[in-house]
Amino acid sequence: MGLLRQEADPAECGLDAQALDRLDRHFAHEVDAGRLPGFLVAVARGGRVAHLTAYGRRDVAAGLPVESDTLWRIYSMTKPVTAVAALLLVEEGRLSLDDPVGRHLPAFAAPRVYESGSGAGMRTRPAAGPLLVRHLMTHTAGLTFAFYHAHPVDALYREAGLDSSVAPGADLARTVDVYAGLPLQFDPGTQWNYSVASNVLGRIVEVVSGQPLDVFFAERIFGPLGMADAGFQVGDEQAGRLAELYGETDTGGIEPVEGLPLRGRPRFLSGSGGLAASAHDMHRFMELLRRRGELDGVRLLAPDTVDLMTRNHLPDGADLRAFGSRPAHDEPGNEGVGFGLGVSVVVDPSRTRAPSGLGTYGWTGVATTAFWVDPGRDLTVQFYTQVRPRSSHSVFPDLRRLVHEAVTG
Repeated sequence: MGLLRQEADPAECGLDAQALDRLDRHFAHEVDAGRLPGFLVAVARGGRVAHLTAYGRRDVAAGLPVESDTLWRIYSMTKPVTAVAALLLVEEGRLSLDDPVGRHLPAFAAPRVYESGSGAGMRTRPAAGPLLVRHLMTHTAGLTFAFYHAHPVDALYREAGLDSSVAPGADLARTVDVYAGLPLQFDPGTQWNYSVASNVLGRIVEVVSGQPLDVFFAERIFGPLGMADAGFQVGDEQAGRLAELYGETDTGGIEPVEGLPLRGRPRFLSGSGGLAASAHDMHRFMELLRRRGELDGVRLLAPDTVDLMTRNHLPDGADLRAFGSRPAHDEPGNEGVGFGLGVSVVVDPSRTRAPSGLGTYGWTGVATTAFWVDPGRDLTVQFYTQVRPRSSHSVFPDLRRLVHEAVTG
């Protein structure tokens, strides 16, 4: 077990202690008002943690507090880890970003694309070009999620039982085959649509490496980086530290809801959202990226590879709102934000919903978790609670604004 600790005074790191106190009080108010069970926030500059606050409960009914070693379901923050796994194989020459997905997963050898209609009357056509590994990593593959309710292909995902992105009773390999049997929403590379693509990428990691995804992550990423608690399952000695998961109620409060089945090895190893981790684990992962592929003498990726991962790959500098598959992504929070290989990237700070530095990259999770790295300010930030919202809320823009106000130099 690793334990995150505050290592420096905020003033030493160019941070305003009073502004950080405002940040804490803002989210403490959300806890006290019953809108969050508890939270953990950590801010570091130059790799040194200069602010660390844990407040509220990780389990409200049991009265257990949030602590620095609390374990969190990080959901979609798994996706950047899957991207790093794939890039390890790219550096070894065993995988290329320009490999057709069908080379490794034959079920994707001849993808078809939606043309018109719906249900049994849907018409499709052959894709204009191959589906590539880079399309999976940039979410421009034409894949989708069942929960969007925005396109006829979304309905096909629901009909296939993919409401939770996993085929009923299936493992990763079988689920990915189900994806492959459904049409793409659009030709690969022509739009951005956040999707199940990271699950397909995770399956490619398994096929190319010859290892199950959990074994690859443990041996190639978590072990070398000292991410002692990160994984797809929580053992008996960890279980007491796992935060309970909550959902928003109609009245704005919270209630317990079912979360990831973390006790015992899951049948479905989700490269999209299957991990649990501690703040210490994610600090180590962020440090790997901030230091461009090396941490404590261990180099996992070349600097150029991390630079490639963390730059915008949408064409002509487009952002998610402009290049997104509308209406699912036509929202203010996507303005000024592009996408790299598994992470979002700020391309125009003048248009972002909350203050952000140019080139800032990171991602979030559906249980209201977030991390980002701001290279220009040498700043890393992570935030955790465990609430699945009914709709988008202001936690992330408020967090970005309050952290921005704390940076003094």
